[in-house]
Amino acid sequence: MRSGLRPGRGRAGTEGGERSGFRAFGLRTRLLLAFLLVAAVSAGTTAALTYREARTAVLQTAQDTAVTSFRDQVQLTGFGLPVREEGGGLQEVLRDIARKGKPHPWVVFAEYGSVRASSGENPVSTVITPELRRAARANPHGAFERVVKDGVPYLTIAMPMVFRTSPDSVLPSGLVLYAVMRMTDEQVNVDALLMAARDGALPGLAVALIPGLFAARSVLRPVRELRQAARSMGSGRLDTRIAVRGSDELADLARTFNESAAQLERTVRELRQAEARARRFASDVSHELRTPLAGMLAVTEVLDEDADALDADTARAVRLVSAETGKLAVLVEDLMEISRFDARAAELNADEVDVAEAIRKTLHSRHWTDDRIRTDLPEGIRARLDLRRFDVVMANLVGNALRHGGAPVSVRLGTEARSAGTPVLIAQVMDRGPGIRPEVLPHIFDRFYKADAARTRSAGSGLGLAITLENVRLHGGTIHAGNRPEGGAVFTLEIPLHAEGDGGG
Repeated sequence: MRSGLRPGRGRAGTEGGERSGFRAFGLRTRLLLAFLLVAAVSAGTTAALTYREARTAVLQTAQDTAVTSFRDQVQLTGFGLPVREEGGGLQEVLRDIARKGKPHPWVVFAEYGSVRASSGENPVSTVITPELRRAARANPHGAFERVVKDGVPYLTIAMPMVFRTSPDSVLPSGLVLYAVMRMTDEQVNVDALLMAARDGALPGLAVALIPGLFAARSVLRPVRELRQAARSMGSGRLDTRIAVRGSDELADLARTFNESAAQLERTVRELRQAEARARRFASDVSHELRTPLAGMLAVTEVLDEDADALDADTARAVRLVSAETGKLAVLVEDLMEISRFDARAAELNADEVDVAEAIRKTLHSRHWTDDRIRTDLPEGIRARLDLRRFDVVMANLVGNALRHGGAPVSVRLGTEARSAGTPVLIAQVMDRGPGIRPEVLPHIFDRFYKADAARTRSAGSGLGLAITLENVRLHGGTIHAGNRPEGGAVFTLEIPLHAEGDGGG
């Protein structure tokens, strides 16, 4: 399969694609190692089998020639029995046999009882093994053995002299002749074969690397393009597609990727359209409600002023309508604020402020100055904040603690240096209530989420903490909710202390 990103469509990002070089344990490395392993095993097996067969042929030829020749010479030679040690007749016979040795000269030894003789200087051989002697006594047709003595290879042949008593039976005479032949030339030939096999296998392995590289490239090219396409989709370019060529498994994978990408693009487009419609609906409804709500609020204010002059039931109804109208006005303002965040139209108008003084103004403007509130606000902490948005954040946190937690509510302020050296403003709001249940914590900042079962006297629209989270993010900070070991909930706000410059939404 050959595949590439289609011209004119979204292209995969290349910031990581260029790093697809030779990795220590990447797919390319594994493919090359597997290819070289197969090539090495094949070359090694071929070389080993060739070497074994050639070695066997070389040694077998020399061995068969020597055994056949020695057997023929022994059968053509007559010996007078019993063999005696005196006189040089036996030694001359042995020398005559040795001179006719094939394919290399022999040293011939004779053993008869205690008599030992040879065609050489030593009557006894140090190469002939006890195993060969036992085999010669047990087999009237003789035996042979290859041995290595002091690094020199020898072929030793044992041939017993026998009397043929009938066509099918023989009688050993007790005389055994041995031929010892050096196989130095054969060993040289075998060593040359080994070197040839080795020298032939190594270049073959090097040559196998070239098709291995081509094979790895042909397999990895579509994989790299698939990875680039996936990275491109991850960065938001959902129109990315892979050109499919061929009909192998990688082509099927590319085709499946394209089908999945097309389905994902359709789904995301539909979700975005639905989300846009929902945002527009909330924004439009909020805008449309502002004008009638303004009139309703004006009317309820007038009714509130005259409520004391009305009968009890009417006064309760008037106050109920006034309270619910106020809640509705707050909900509309919260919806409009959320709509601005969703549309990325929220702006941060930051200025350098005294944080402790800003928190005190928030508490004082809402009449939270009684013993329900305890503060720990060190002086001298200054930060660049949007004063209006910071006021909303602190008001939501303290109001939430008063409504759902238990008094007294503690407000603490401080700074801390992070590992990167950046100073951070830290504000904490703690209550003495029952705390937040573990299953509620992950959703505490979700829109319209109410944890009534975890907190008593639940009220509000469920947008307060969501707006708080968006305002904190607009400042470049974070906010976390949790429970204190001694009981009660704690909200921790962290905002970087910028020396200058504003954040922007």
